[in-house]
Amino acid sequence: MTVAYVDENRERVVEGRRLGVEPIIETLCKAGIEIAPSTYYATKTRPLSARAVRDAELVTDIKVVHQANLGVYGARKIHVALNREGISVARCTVERLMRTEGLRGIRPEKGRRTTIGEGAESERPADLVDRKFVASSPNQLWVADLTYVRTHAGWTYVAFILDVFSRMVVGWQVSTSLRTDLALDALDMGLWARQRAGQDVAGLTHHSDRGVQGGFKRPWQHLDEVGAEDGHTAGMDDNTDGAAGDALAWAPSDAA
Repeated sequence: MTVAYVDENRERVVEGRRLGVEPIIETLCKAGIEIAPSTYYATKTRPLSARAVRDAELVTDIKVVHQANLGVYGARKIHVALNREGISVARCTVERLMRTEGLRGIRPEKGRRTTIGEGAESERPADLVDRKFVASSPNQLWVADLTYVRTHAGWTYVAFILDVFSRMVVGWQVSTSLRTDLALDALDMGLWARQRAGQDVAGLTHHSDRGVQGGFKRPWQHLDEVGAEDGHTAGMDDNTDGAAGDALAWAPSDAA
């Protein structure tokens, strides 16, 4: 730091005269910062240490990985990426160099609020599944869920319908806003695909937990038209509600 200060100010002109190295060091010594001119010149002329050379190489590698991943990766993922590419480096070293260079990844935000408890009570279908997510044939039980994904463009909301028997996603819809028809569009897609294939959906049970769209009547009424039934779990914040749908919605992603 002292050497950098001297370098920064040595060419300054004060009262028509260039400061130079010795006058600055003399002033620093009077201020209690002990450094000799010989120490300064030795620091400037001696070769870089092995650690400094290694750090400079690693900083270049770290910046390449950081930029290649759009600035999303933090020290943990950059450490894994470097070692995967054959660049052996400790995680603490990556953390130190990223801190020095002012690099950082995107920190996960706190969970978004997706349900509203008090004051949100409304009529809803009964729980027809009772957390027994089993089916003996296709189109017997569908479970629905809605999740959100953080993208570079912002939050994206995804609604999907899962056939419990085949584990096939029979309907889905994506939107950049949590609009009322998001879940209904996914249901429409599933019904249309099954009817187009000539499959009978009469007797189908459509099940979803009571999330943000759990109180809407439109999916409930919509299913009556095709002879299907709609059901919701009773608890709003119970982590076991809609467990089959949650297993897909919150499955770990291979994405960065």
